[in-house]
Amino acid sequence: MALTLYGGARSRASMPRWYMEEKGIPYSWRQLDMEGGEHRDEAFTAINPFAKVPALVDDGFKAPGGEPLQLFESGAILLHLAEHYGAEFSSETCGGTATAAARRALASQWVLFANATLAVALFVPANRDKEFPRLMSVLDTLLAGGRSLLAGPWGDPGWSVADCAVNAYLAYLPIFFPQIDLSPYPNVQATISATGARTAYQRVMGGRG
Repeated sequence: MALTLYGGARSRASMPRWYMEEKGIPYSWRQLDMEGGEHRDEAFTAINPFAKVPALVDDGFKAPGGEPLQLFESGAILLHLAEHYGAEFSSETCGGTATAAARRALASQWVLFANATLAVALFVPANRDKEFPRLMSVLDTLLAGGRSLLAGPWGDPGWSVADCAVNAYLAYLPIFFPQIDLSPYPNVQATISATGARTAYQRVMGGRG
């Protein structure tokens, strides 16, 4: 089994890369020269025809044509890693097949929320003014006491793929939007500080890559 993750500096590739570092999943990192247009080269567009990062090649799985599995979109990559390498949705871990399926569904919910709702609220100025305060208020309540977003009847799983997706975006706030006042959201602030203190996060984001 070999995993190769393709990304660029200051890109969403940091999310699956952080996940693999946290879970101790072996992988190879291939940083593309985005300014030089390397992501548009034929060698990479054969992996992601949309010429976007991140992309993952997993030769432990076969695509329908028999070639190694190739994935793009950070959320799809995260869920694949959580399912097959992070052992987050096994019936043994969750105490049964039905509970494992529920946890998988909730993880998908949070990963999609991060990429489709939270990211838009942060990076689209019109949405940031209107949507950002409401999202932060709700997240501040949910994150009280350092709570995992996947805490449930199986017990607190600790750091999870849901936390990776959501907390990665929250940690972007002081990097990309230092002018935003987060004092009304103390639990969000605490989550950002805790994220930045994690050894695996520092390995990935030490250079904000």
